[in-house]
Amino acid sequence: MARYTGSVCRLCRRENLKLYLKGDRCYSDKCAFERKGYPPGQHGPTSRRRTSDYGLQLHEKQKMKYLYGLLEKQFRTYFAKAAAKEGITGHTLVQLLESRLDNTVFRMGFARTRRQARQLVSHAHFLVNNRKVNIPSYQVKPGDVIQVREKSKKMEMIHDAMRRVQGEGAYAWLRLDKANMTGVFVDYPSRDMVTEDYNEQLVVELYSK
Repeated sequence: MARYTGSVCRLCRRENLKLYLKGDRCYSDKCAFERKGYPPGQHGPTSRRRTSDYGLQLHEKQKMKYLYGLLEKQFRTYFAKAAAKEGITGHTLVQLLESRLDNTVFRMGFARTRRQARQLVSHAHFLVNNRKVNIPSYQVKPGDVIQVREKSKKMEMIHDAMRRVQGEGAYAWLRLDKANMTGVFVDYPSRDMVTEDYNEQLVVELYSK
């Protein structure tokens, strides 16, 4: 499966969830999810048949994939890793996804969207424990220090994103030093700390068949 290259606004409408994939547009009156609160398609806001249990499970899986910007093979790999670990598989899956470097950069406020964070990481604008890392899927561990590289600290894209951060960050598992453009991944988040509207248990049921 190739990476999705169509309109990302259609993904929000299809999954009936605001995925915040377009940055500023998602917060404006131009947001397609707000203007057209129904699934995309040529027939407009027509009623649809009741979704089966399988359809609901598939819907949640697609929602998580799109939210974190993953392909099917990547997502299955994360699920396999989560299933192999002790504990609740769904919660472990969420922790693995949340501890990706691109997601951590986004959560800290260095980028406006996960897509933008992935691009910044790929272009080597960040250090992890003073080492250059340009792999978006790099797994951050508790205690790791993420910082903007010295030569990248003047980038308007990063400054524009950070101007939107209130205080020293909004997430309990992260610690942010805005003045020095540095953050610390304190610990893996518990499930109740992650407020995205998806049901990972349905994903576990889907892959467990």
